[in-house]
Amino acid sequence: MAETGEGATPVPGEFAQALRELGLAGNEPLTGRPLTGGVSSDIWQIDTARGPVCAKRALSKLRVAADWRAPIERNLYEARWMQVAQEAVPGCTARVLGQHPGLGVLVMSYLEPARYVLWKEALRDGHVETRTARAVGRVLARIHGYSAARPQLAAEFATDAIFFDIRLEPYLLATAKRHPDLAPRIEALVRATQANTVALVHGDVSPKNILVGDEGPVLIDAECAWWGDPAFDIAFCLNHLLLKCLWNPGATDAFLASFDALSGAYLDGVDWESRAGLEQRAAALLPGLFLARVDGKSPVEYLREEGQRERVRRVARPLIAEPVPRLSSIAAAWRSELAS
Repeated sequence: MAETGEGATPVPGEFAQALRELGLAGNEPLTGRPLTGGVSSDIWQIDTARGPVCAKRALSKLRVAADWRAPIERNLYEARWMQVAQEAVPGCTARVLGQHPGLGVLVMSYLEPARYVLWKEALRDGHVETRTARAVGRVLARIHGYSAARPQLAAEFATDAIFFDIRLEPYLLATAKRHPDLAPRIEALVRATQANTVALVHGDVSPKNILVGDEGPVLIDAECAWWGDPAFDIAFCLNHLLLKCLWNPGATDAFLASFDALSGAYLDGVDWESRAGLEQRAAALLPGLFLARVDGKSPVEYLREEGQRERVRRVARPLIAEPVPRLSSIAAAWRSELAS
């Protein structure tokens, strides 16, 4: 049952119960407001006697057109990812205040909107800065490197099934069904990704999950946390910079410069394995993820015209059929398509 305060937005009962059982609130009435933007969780800003907190509860069925389900215990692993990331790069994510396994509620520090800009909104408005992309690449490499040096962390992230359910199946395997001639190649990508268990992966490094503040980027929403292939994170993020050339064509040059800046900064930080080997895996994955955002279960919402989606297919399909070893080759192929 939801709680109400005088003139306040009701706080769902699960959130109030979780905060109290975690010792983060007493018996005072809890009020707050729902936060928008997610398809996989209910997220609230909740006012407590100690100040505002952010709380999220994982949904078993995601808010997308396709029938896409995932286990709610995933935010236990999100909390663990946040704790490791804070150790690797202090300030690169919100602080974990508590996690209630039974209710699937994660409580974290509230990041004031006045202090942070959502990277996706900045990109939409044409504020495309290579320094931000470079900082994201550096932070990601540091998290991967820190975790790769601590292989004992793998035992805390037994999320192979979750990652398959919310990333590999809805993105890559769903796309393979739409492109049966490429299915063997895409299925091989999935197997290769599953086989490279190297470091702690965020799984959803997207501009919608990156806040930009005075002290650098802050990564949020690590619901897909997985001990696996770090190439997935870098490919997933670079994919968005390519796609956004169609969202905001006037900033195409800046998006592609940011692609180079992010990939370069990330690869410069790779010291836990062969840089060339990791780049080759990322370059193989990227076209598959590119195609997935028009033909998988989670198409990007801003590519509304079939002509835009067809441009993605024209570039992605040949690169899936015949992978290239360098990320720069993918950016060059996309630049050529956009210039045609």
